Amino acid sequence: MQIEDIAPKVEHLRSYFETGKTRSADWRIAQLNQLKKLTLEQEDKIREALDKDLNKCELEAWSAEVGYTVSEIDHSLKRLSKWMQPRRVATPMVAQPGKSYIQPQPLGTVLIIGAWNYPYQLVMAPLIAAISAGNCAVLKPSELASHTSALIAELVPQYLDKDAFTVIEGAVEETTELLKQHFDHILYTGGEAVGRIVMRAAAEHLTPVTLELGGKSPCVVDKSANLDVTTSRIAWCKWMNAGQTCVAPDYVIIEKQFVEPFMTAMQEKINRFYGPDNGASSQDYAKIINHRHWQRIVNYLEGQNVVFGGQHDEQKQFIAPTLVLNPDLASPIMQEEIFGPLLPIITVDSIDEAIPIINRRAKPLAMYIFTKDMGLENRLLNETSAGSVCINDGMMFMANKDLPFGGVGASGMGSYSGQAGFDTFSHLKAVMKRSFMMDVDLRYPPYNDNKLKWLKRLG
Repeated sequence: MQIEDIAPKVEHLRSYFETGKTRSADWRIAQLNQLKKLTLEQEDKIREALDKDLNKCELEAWSAEVGYTVSEIDHSLKRLSKWMQPRRVATPMVAQPGKSYIQPQPLGTVLIIGAWNYPYQLVMAPLIAAISAGNCAVLKPSELASHTSALIAELVPQYLDKDAFTVIEGAVEETTELLKQHFDHILYTGGEAVGRIVMRAAAEHLTPVTLELGGKSPCVVDKSANLDVTTSRIAWCKWMNAGQTCVAPDYVIIEKQFVEPFMTAMQEKINRFYGPDNGASSQDYAKIINHRHWQRIVNYLEGQNVVFGGQHDEQKQFIAPTLVLNPDLASPIMQEEIFGPLLPIITVDSIDEAIPIINRRAKPLAMYIFTKDMGLENRLLNETSAGSVCINDGMMFMANKDLPFGGVGASGMGSYSGQAGFDTFSHLKAVMKRSFMMDVDLRYPPYNDNKLKWLKRLG
């Protein structure tokens, strides 16, 4: 699509929304079923594109992209009728007789800007929410995952309503032009720098935004944790997609006395998962998305105490699973989101020191707590902030569609997944309906002390 075609296309979608066709439950269900059909019928092509972009293995492509999308669709189809219903709320005595309710209403035409690390799922999951809520949508896949982006652009018009959905491919120029248009909501997944650009552009039209931005997600490991299970779950969560996951553990905090057995167990898990060559020939280990990001991650290793891994190959865009012990907390590896396969391990004398270390950093998208100590668990939950928390596992909260997914502070704003996504792309309109009966004149002038007394009693 040419730059000059973007504005007319957005306007066409806005005009189509005004016809009211997208508001019906039948239309929404039909589009969700078509999206499911697309995902399942084209699974092989999707997997092939993901393999070319990120060297994703078949299992990860299914669990985190294809299967995740299908699961989100099924969840929405099962509950859509309930979500669309008016939601009754109490009516105060002063407004009786009457009733009050919240009526979900589509916002209109929305913009979804996806990310490259899960390039299919991070476009389709927000789209599922937008469809469920009855909206038209412009999809902007990440140009860095070029094969997946091209496939989305090819398949969406084959399966979905062409008047309601369009795909815009491209990079900075196309995204800049898109952000000049008037949308009713923008959902962006990516980095903080671009998130600021999106938010500034949205402000020109007073457009609400949902930003999913990532951050440095801490992982606190207490000495009471089951070492074997803990290291298996951290290794799986950290090195899925070669660490290019917004909710991957960004660093571990652990007591000094426990660090040696922890590191030994982590190395054993890495060897078991990815082979004795530390992932270099593994079919289950992804590559870094491009050379720029490869270099960015390699630069984090400069001057660090690498206790395991560290191997890298620029031609193959490969960086091995790597453990870094006690980096300076002011160094780039501890100041910036790594978004790669490096795992710093910070040792402390007491696990209580984890709280100030976490709180001195921007609020993260996720936090992981591995402990059997309920007191420590409650302290971390109550005294720190994160978008989501998983206790004794890694990122499994993503599997629960009834949990909202979203950041807090610098890690983002707003949420989606399941009903949270439906609500994000809906206006929850407040409605009160009153009877013509019992029109008590307490509220009408002229006022007097007796009216004031009764209004105070009625609250």
